[in-house]
Amino acid sequence: MSTGEESHRSIRLIESACTSCVICAQECPTWCISIDSHAEPMKGLPSGSRQRTENVLDRFAIDWSLCMYCGICIEECPYDALEWVGDLTEPGFVAESLVEEMVAQRR
Repeated sequence: MSTGEESHRSIRLIESACTSCVICAQECPTWCISIDSHAEPMKGLPSGSRQRTENVLDRFAIDWSLCMYCGICIEECPYDALEWVGDLTEPGFVAESLVEEMVAQRR
């Protein structure tokens, strides 16, 4: 549970830690997180082993107009891919400006 000192701040994605498991989006009570990913074959597997795939993150966005800043997404992420940061969320004048794309779409 968050201590309150770090609450009501922005949430930041640590992209290198994210596995696109979507647990954060599923656990969010307001469904403010959007995740898109695709599967790619794993590289560097020993010869003769079966083909395996891994998820590659294409898009991670938070709609700050829906976010309650509760921190459930941070607490539930098993890979510590989300964290509180000290900056406040930037204000917006239209709803579209409150959706923060944290990973540029790669497809």
